[in-house]
Amino acid sequence: MQKRFLLLFSSIIFSSTATFAQSNLLNAKIPEEIGEKTAAQLEADNDKPLPYPWINDRDVLYGKRVWEIIDLDERINFPFYFPIEDNLGSGRKPLFSVLLDGIKDGEVTEVFSDSYFQSRKTLEEILSSFTFSELTNEGNEIVNMYNGRSEEELKAQGILEEWHFVNSEVTPADVVQYKLVGYWFFDAMQAEMKFRVLGIAPVAVDALSKARGMEDATTELFWVFYPSVRDLLHEHYAFNNRNSSVPFSFDNLFTGRRFGSVIYKEENVYGDRAIDEYIIENAQMQLLESQRIKEKIRDIEQDMWTY
Repeated sequence: MQKRFLLLFSSIIFSSTATFAQSNLLNAKIPEEIGEKTAAQLEADNDKPLPYPWINDRDVLYGKRVWEIIDLDERINFPFYFPIEDNLGSGRKPLFSVLLDGIKDGEVTEVFSDSYFQSRKTLEEILSSFTFSELTNEGNEIVNMYNGRSEEELKAQGILEEWHFVNSEVTPADVVQYKLVGYWFFDAMQAEMKFRVLGIAPVAVDALSKARGMEDATTELFWVFYPSVRDLLHEHYAFNNRNSSVPFSFDNLFTGRRFGSVIYKEENVYGDRAIDEYIIENAQMQLLESQRIKEKIRDIEQDMWTY
């Protein structure tokens, strides 16, 4: 009886979250009806992410800012990466496309070049690292032959063709990691350790390095202030491998820490230096140091209850 109640309760909780194009899948009479929702479903879907409670600074007995790497090669992190292309009309997008489309549409405005959110990035600055085009040697010879004419004129006249250019573009498939900065703190009012995501950044090879064949030259493309994009991430869903009828929003993945990560930096007296700056060329010791930082934060909560 209790098990049946839990299953019923879970179905009620998650029924409003299943907003893939698979809505009405079991009731559709023709394929075009798949994805159509009733008025009640649309009203139920009109929800917002669970708001953060207000925290009084005096109630924060302990705080520590950390930087983490979410490696997309790990299976647990696949929901952030896939699908890299249109997934047969499922309505799902990779996280990179959600962020980039939001930036282009003006929904994402708090975009920065650093994880301290001090230097803003414009749309032009962001897009400049996503596309790159240059003339080949043959193309340069043609431009020199028609000295005085611009590349646009030569292209319009059909003298310069596409194969005279080397083009590259950053795509969702090029994203290899996400970097995350967050804040662990002990809330005296709730008497527990909590975590808040402050910012996320896609890590990929930029278009210029990609054109040069430097696939390992990855960089942080931009940093997004996380609280400003929670509404957007709540509207887009990732695949739930255990139960595809109950998807998780990207906001659920981040706030619930449903990902695998490795700490690569913590705030410290040395100017927040990263682990690989003081443990050099020793990957095993770097991982052990990352684990030590995690255990140190966890032990703080345990020490709070020590009398």
